[in-house]
Amino acid sequence: MKIISACLLGIKCQYNNKGSQNSKAVELLKSEVLIPVCPEQLGGLKTPRARQEIQGGTGKDVLDRKARVMNEKGEDVTGQFIKGAEETLIIANLFRVKEFIAKSNSPSCGCGKIYDGTFSAKLIDGDGVTVALLKRNRIKITREEGL
Repeated sequence: MKIISACLLGIKCQYNNKGSQNSKAVELLKSEVLIPVCPEQLGGLKTPRARQEIQGGTGKDVLDRKARVMNEKGEDVTGQFIKGAEETLIIANLFRVKEFIAKSNSPSCGCGKIYDGTFSAKLIDGDGVTVALLKRNRIKITREEGL
């Protein structure tokens, strides 16, 4: 049993009310139990919503209160991102899940690369808020490209 970014299964939960269906993730459903989660929705953000990016660091820095998540309208959504990460961790612990399949580049689920906070599509090294929290709790992260 694994948890997975819900958008990878085609669930329309991304900021633009779309999904990012990944054919390998859908194929994995034939042999594995996958629990879809959208940390941003779990944190209380609606769909659709303004684009969000981490400013001043990475997901780890957000958890350490050294950076924040802002949307393109200039609104601080850091609290919702932290809450969504915490709710995702609760789900992982409830089901004793030890692996999360993550959506690339997301400020929540990004693993290894995230957008730089300028809304210019530039990537930097780092993890999203949820991935950073799950890593701190020894949950394995698999990037969608690694399926």
